[in-house]
Amino acid sequence: MNRPASLCLLFLALVSGVALLTANGCNGTHTATTPPIPANSIQHIVIIFQENRTPDNLFHDQNLITAGADIASSGLNSSHQTIQLLSQSMATPYDIAHNHKSFELMYDGGKMDGADLIATNCGTTCPPNPQYYYVDPSDVQPYFQLAEQYTFGDRMFQTNEGPSFPAHQFIISGTSAPTVPGASLSWAPTETSTSFIADNADTGLGGSDTGCTAPANQLIAVVDAAGNESSTMYPCSEHPALTDELDAKGISWRYYTPSAGSLWTAPNGIQHICGPNATPPNATACVGSGWVNHVVLYTSANPAPILTDITNHQLTSVSWVIPAGQNSDHADATTATGGPSWVASIVNAIGNSSYWANTAIIITWDDWGGWYDHVPPPKVINDSTSWGSGYVYGFRVPLIVVSPYAKAAYISHVNHDFGSILNFIEGTFGLASLGYADANTTDNLSDCFNFNQTPLKFQPIAAPLSADHFLNDRSPQTDPDND
Repeated sequence: MNRPASLCLLFLALVSGVALLTANGCNGTHTATTPPIPANSIQHIVIIFQENRTPDNLFHDQNLITAGADIASSGLNSSHQTIQLLSQSMATPYDIAHNHKSFELMYDGGKMDGADLIATNCGTTCPPNPQYYYVDPSDVQPYFQLAEQYTFGDRMFQTNEGPSFPAHQFIISGTSAPTVPGASLSWAPTETSTSFIADNADTGLGGSDTGCTAPANQLIAVVDAAGNESSTMYPCSEHPALTDELDAKGISWRYYTPSAGSLWTAPNGIQHICGPNATPPNATACVGSGWVNHVVLYTSANPAPILTDITNHQLTSVSWVIPAGQNSDHADATTATGGPSWVASIVNAIGNSSYWANTAIIITWDDWGGWYDHVPPPKVINDSTSWGSGYVYGFRVPLIVVSPYAKAAYISHVNHDFGSILNFIEGTFGLASLGYADANTTDNLSDCFNFNQTPLKFQPIAAPLSADHFLNDRSPQTDPDND
């Protein structure tokens, strides 16, 4: 999969690992020196992709902090004042902007002092310093138990500098979507373009669907190599995805999601996976074989299909699991408190089954949600001719790796990003590199595993809600809020 030199440079600007500052990997070959994954040790990988939290916000866990996890109890604001982080319920009655512009405000050239400048939607009822809070530990004990018992990563960064729609594209394909030559998407950038999806689609313009079935007037901001967001595109792209390589080798996969048209349903934004029923922007449904055979929607009859598939011994080799809104951890959703139990129910179902012996569960969050975090993302390219003074990853998000081969009670300080997860999948199943975020990182999560250790015996995760709650939850399976 050879790519033009100009594109290789841009991929480095967007997704390269901090240790790899040349164009290595752009020809579709790995340059990673991390240890290979032993054959057959991992046969199933489950990626659970939660919503909108940072380590400082979600993991104020004194046990982790004592063990060396880098979690702050205070932060800086734009007046260079120290703001103490305060505790609040996960059922936060407001949301914080977390688009690309908000990233730039908080990042402030690496000073990490602009969170107070980010807009919130709480108006005159905002608490003091609404961006500077952490979740009450009593609300997230299942997460703490998982992080303390297995591997917790305190240097997991979004690959993109923005919100959910591009983040979900990265977790399935390693890019936020240029188009390949020959694609019939005249409204989208070409493969040699320097423009990439930066923000969410505006689902308020004529309908709730996004991706390749979006209304014709729905547009999405793109960012160019100078960091400008002066253009827009229709939110449907065409480029290779990891699912293509899985299909080519006959490796099974499923993508579990609450609805077909949400910002968090990554396959709906990639034309060949969606297989729209008409040429976009005139399509109304995804009907392609990739969609029909692999995308599983939540229904009132089967509100937790991932749990059903585990019970029925139908877990695929690779699974992406997107929560319903009430289980998403998203702010500004007072009922969105089921996330820790939702995640625990999936882990417990696998842990108490025969799948435990050869499964890796990777739990991470799609973006930072606007919450304060004190760690500046690493600069991954030093190039004064593009991205200002150099491009950096997005902000930290939490990472938990659960497996009988995960290092027990281990805190990973290694820089990871979404490309690390793709790299791990590729290494596990012998797939070629896509040449995107996966190729431009030397990391494949190897420091999170010890394949020579005696496999860990599963210990059930205590949670307020059991699997039966999710299997019998007949309430509407909403999308994770609106961004």
